[in-house]
Amino acid sequence: MLYRRYAIPSIWEEMERVERQMNRAMGRGLGRRWMGTPTYPALNVWLNDDGAYLTAEMPGVDSASLDIKVTGQTLTISGERPEEPMPEGACCQRQERNFGQFSRTIELPFAVQAGNVEARLEKGILHMRLPRAEADKPRQIAVK
Repeated sequence: MLYRRYAIPSIWEEMERVERQMNRAMGRGLGRRWMGTPTYPALNVWLNDDGAYLTAEMPGVDSASLDIKVTGQTLTISGERPEEPMPEGACCQRQERNFGQFSRTIELPFAVQAGNVEARLEKGILHMRLPRAEADKPRQIAVK
């Protein structure tokens, strides 16, 4: 009598198999073209009791083309990144950097003092300090 020996998959192999099936079902694993375009500009936001500090990647953007608006808790950054001229007689082989108009709106967890917002564009990075409105700052309550 012949006995067949079956390999029992480990739990990790089974989890990888399920992950591959889920990725296939969700349309992932087929390359970045199926994942959509990334949001521009890419932002980092840090919060503390005094307000927020924001940085945004904006290579090639002129500060004169930027429009920054703060309304309550909403921050909107819009502008335009110019198209790079192509050298004479050249054809495009790959273009991953976007150009044209952009707009990005984010909601902060507190109201901003719009009159005291500071913004500067340095080496393609927008730096912003967004102070928290006095009415929204946490206050220490003395217990009597």
